[in-house]
Amino acid sequence: MFNKRIKIKELLSKEPAGQEVTVMGWVRTFRNNQFIALNDGSTNNNIQVVVALGSQDDELLKRITTSASLKVTGTIVPSLGKGQKMDLNATLIEILGDSDAEKYPLQPKKHSLEFLREKAHLRFRTSTFGSVFRVRHTLAFAVHKFFNEKGFVYMHTPIITASDAEGAGEMFKVTTLPVDGTAPKNEDGSINFKEDFFGRSTNLTVSGQLEGELGATAFGDIYTFGPTFRAENSNTARHLAEFWMIEPEMAFYDLEDNMNLAEEFIKYIIKYAIENNKEDLEFLAQRLAEEEKQLPQDKRSEMGLLEKLEFVLTNGFERLTYTDAIQILKDSNHNKKKKFQYEITGWGMDLQSEHERYLVEKHFKKPVILYNYPAAIKAFYMRQNDGCEAGKETVAAMDILAPGIGEIVGGSQREERQEKLERRMTEMHIPLEELWWYLDTRRFGTVPHAGFGLGFERMVQFVTGMTNIRDVIAFPRTPGSAEF
Repeated sequence: MFNKRIKIKELLSKEPAGQEVTVMGWVRTFRNNQFIALNDGSTNNNIQVVVALGSQDDELLKRITTSASLKVTGTIVPSLGKGQKMDLNATLIEILGDSDAEKYPLQPKKHSLEFLREKAHLRFRTSTFGSVFRVRHTLAFAVHKFFNEKGFVYMHTPIITASDAEGAGEMFKVTTLPVDGTAPKNEDGSINFKEDFFGRSTNLTVSGQLEGELGATAFGDIYTFGPTFRAENSNTARHLAEFWMIEPEMAFYDLEDNMNLAEEFIKYIIKYAIENNKEDLEFLAQRLAEEEKQLPQDKRSEMGLLEKLEFVLTNGFERLTYTDAIQILKDSNHNKKKKFQYEITGWGMDLQSEHERYLVEKHFKKPVILYNYPAAIKAFYMRQNDGCEAGKETVAAMDILAPGIGEIVGGSQREERQEKLERRMTEMHIPLEELWWYLDTRRFGTVPHAGFGLGFERMVQFVTGMTNIRDVIAFPRTPGSAEF
């Protein structure tokens, strides 16, 4: 009966006292026809299975190759070797699945992350990706735990939508119409979507926010946690075409309440990961330290991974206006020596990742919350601030910037005033009639409300120290790549 097995993580937490146990897992290495390093994915640590000479059939021993799967029953004894406290003296070995050692692509040696991306279906079996995805699981669990403890309602918002929450236009079309040019056309030559499955043009969602606001104006506090899609042709270490977003929406919140919640949320899930994945984070911290040894001194992080996480937990995030941030960037030696790739042109410019990272890593040396952005560079639903900063129109938007990544959270107080919202939508050429349902929340009992979106993969990157976003999601979707 398979359910009588013990997981290796649990086994290694016990004291060896001659117990008989059954473990199952995959072979990492097999030395001298005697020592099997067996791993079952519950931890990076292996159990050493000791095979007494002559105790097993030679044909069976030949089949114990890297990544073969085994069922082993034996006795737990104190280990005579260094670095481990117990061995499993095998009495019965059963091969559950053979692995052709010559063809298996992940030999017991160090592989580059680029190579492992090409073997994404197998890379979970390495120590690095074992740790990354166990941490990812913990962070996802902590997200739900945090919001549940605060009384939020978890909403599943649509994956297929007719609205573009961001007004960006970079969306994946969803259609059942033929793509060979024979789709029905309107008189002007455009596709007639009235004959499509939904009777209108639809896309994969870029955000669950607009629907989330509907929930917040009934339940008070809601959150979504699901996949979102951007058809941006961005082949960078920070972008994916398919990624997961956490989007809380809260009625009776203003911008300050929003910032407070976002900071508390980030600290909560980091703390939960430290408490529950200490072993994995220590491994990833060591891995990152070794990787950074190859970099020039000025490119290395000033803190180790665990130090950085503890620093975030124990320090308040720096809060400053966009206007102040522009002034700091303008006055910086970095700008004066023309070290920024993108020039600081002044108030109204959209900050690039390098500018955000400068503020976080060089100037303040801790996470930063920027707020009160120029209205012209932000979405239609953000609340217009009363009055102007030196004659400049701003909105109650906020971004949280993290070391090593840049923007990790984007949010705002939403525009609850119907007239101002409609005027802004008209200015941005967003058809009011298509979003009639969204405007109804302003017609019937409008309230001040706010929310934010956190890109989950960027959060996983931050906590694990991985430098490429493709290494924190199981099967990355990027331009030109939809393998696996």
